Amino acid sequence: MGLLKSFFTNCANPQGRMGRAMLRFMNLCHAPLTNWGLDLINIKDGWTMLDVGCGGGATLKRLLKRSRGCQVYGIDISQESVEKARKVNAEWIDKQVHVTQGSAEYLPYDNNMFNLVTAVETIYFWPHLPNCLQEVRRVLKPGGKFAILVEVIDSDSKWTDLCEGMTAYSPEQLKKMLDEAGFVMTEIHRKKPSNATIIGVKP
Repeated sequence: MGLLKSFFTNCANPQGRMGRAMLRFMNLCHAPLTNWGLDLINIKDGWTMLDVGCGGGATLKRLLKRSRGCQVYGIDISQESVEKARKVNAEWIDKQVHVTQGSAEYLPYDNNMFNLVTAVETIYFWPHLPNCLQEVRRVLKPGGKFAILVEVIDSDSKWTDLCEGMTAYSPEQLKKMLDEAGFVMTEIHRKKPSNATIIGVKP
């Protein structure tokens, strides 16, 4: 149990050998959720998009394939994640893909910059979540969308015990927080057993 807990502790901030293994695990296991969630968004060619908590960079690659002529940005608190994301997207780095180390609470981007911001299996670890949501809203263009993709929606989940610093939110809680942060037309989409995508729009 100790080794398992040590492995999953790397969910929030992957580091070292165990962190690199976690990033490979994330890139593989998050694929079904990510592909389903992105299918719910009518992604257009030429969009500028940001993945917050980009982990191993697989979502960046998927966004790139869905929008011709796009620019895709990723940010993650973990240097290990930044290096992995750059490696996975090496062909497009600093051309169409841009990866930065940083926090969801202080996004180093201009106001009204992005058509889409995604957060795949990462919102559980964001500090001061209301502040982070305001940051996402700030960097979105008017009419831009914010998509939160989650698999853990139960606060009693075993995952919150395994992953240090993890907080699980119900889709309804996330919708309420998006509404309070000023997002509009907020929608909850569900897929069994527990996948959920919550999408809000910046007015």
